[in-house]
Order: sequence, then C-alpha cells, then structure tokens
Amino acid sequence: MKRSRLARVAAAMVAVGGMAMAVAPARADATLDKIKERGKIAIGVDEAKPPYGSLDPKTGAIGGFQVALAQDLANRLGVDLEIVQVIAPTRVQFLQSGKVDLLIANMQWTQERSEALSYAPTPYDKVGGGLLTAKGNGITTWADLKGKVACISQGSNFAKPLAETYGAVVKGLRTVPDSLLALKGGSCDASVHNFPTLYDTVANDPTGEWTAFHLPTQEQLLSAFSVVWTRKGQTDTRAFADAAVREWLQSGVLERLAQEARIPGDYIPSATRAARAGAFDQAPAEPGAS
Repeated sequence: MKRSRLARVAAAMVAVGGMAMAVAPARADATLDKIKERGKIAIGVDEAKPPYGSLDPKTGAIGGFQVALAQDLANRLGVDLEIVQVIAPTRVQFLQSGKVDLLIANMQWTQERSEALSYAPTPYDKVGGGLLTAKGNGITTWADLKGKVACISQGSNFAKPLAETYGAVVKGLRTVPDSLLALKGGSCDASVHNFPTLYDTVANDPTGEWTAFHLPTQEQLLSAFSVVWTRKGQTDTRAFADAAVREWLQSGVLERLAQEARIPGDYIPSATRAARAGAFDQAPAEPGAS
C-alpha cells in the first residue's frame, strides 16, 4: 500500500466533499468550536497494523485507511490533523477526556459503548472477530474453544461471548501484537481479534512466520457496525461525521480506500452500491439522539 496513492485518494475525498465547512451547522457544539479555535482536530486511530493502518519505518508516521478518513474530516473543517494512536484498553478514556476529538479506530457498535459515547449512525464497515490458531490443534470452530485459552485485547467486546457462549478461558492482553506473540509462544490456544486484522496477518506474511497458523473458520464473532465515535451529546459533531461517512459511501472513495488497503469482505462494496441508490445502513439508535 503506497502512501502517495492514498494521498491521491484523500485528495479526491476533498473534491467530493467540497461542501466541507457547510456540513457543520451554524451553531456548533463545544467540540467543533474548540477544533476551529485551535485550528486542529485530534483523531484517534487503531494500532498501525494492516489492513487498517501502516507505519513508515523511516519517519515513524502512521498512515493507511483510517488516517486517510481522518485527513478527510480535517480537510472538511479546514484544520490541521493530529493523529493519535490508541489501543483498546484506553481509547474510550482518550475520547472522554478530550485527548482526541473523534475515534476512527475500528471500534464496533455495542450497547455498552453507545451508553458512554455518541457516534455517527451511518457505519463505514461491518466487522466481527476472527479466530487465529495453530494448524492441526483440533480447533476448527468457535465451539472447539471450550476450556482453551483465548487471547484478546483488554476491553474487547469479544470477552463475554467467548466465555459465556463457548466456554473459553479468556486472557486479556494490552495490544494485538501482545496477543499474537502469546499465541506464537504457546501461552494461548487462539488469538481473537477483528477478522480483517487476523486475515491480513496470515494472508500477507512475507517472512513466513505465520505458516503454521490459520483461520479455521470464516464465521465472524459478534459481527457489528464500525462507526465514527464522538463524545456523548456532541450533536453537531455527530451530524458532521455522519454526513462525511455518507459521502464516502456515495462517492465510492471508501470502497477505493478499502481496496487499496486490501480489507477483506464484501460489506463496503455492497454498502457503496446501496448508498448510490439512496439506502444507508444505520447503527442501532442512540438513546436520546435526534
């Protein structure tokens, strides 16, 4: 995935979303006011791991799919972009405390999260958990995890179904790389994280370090909508982000970025076709949201 090509795609996003400033209502909420006053928006993105992110080894700069989306939001507001890398255990706190203004961090809708945060109701993806395990160890379905150790990220919504539905012994680790290292080291029997991330791990493996591992099932755990998250009650920020997501879909830019990043699955292409016909998926309604 070349950064220069992603930059061209991001530029196309600006052209499509030429109404930039007009998207935000005349009376902005506190978040939009502060963003405009300081001339910068801080957006939290996931770990710099394909297919959602990348890390330039020379500069240490984070790029990729999520950064391109974040850059488009900054361009629409006419402000600079500050990228903040977040991890599952702390991303909600980063948003609530004001360390970031928005999250585009491959974070799916759940009832619990919807009670703590607000979000753009139109999703930009739909993702569930994938099951990565060693070949030949007898784990071929989710049910085979009974009594086995499943490593996840701390704060992951996969913990409850793994323990209660499948009887796994859940082990929460700080980051996805920590979980993958534990899997390779034998301290867990499976690693459970977002399917595209694990798919990329084994499908694009130039070093061959994952040849002994696989995803034994294509069934995804708790498949749910990925949305842009805001602080609770930030109505105008929520509306601004939602208008952007709808344009990403209708313009086809979201689909193009997903292809560049090699994000597996057919949700984004099908959502793009539906958006062009005037139909949009919606995450479950936020309590009290207009």
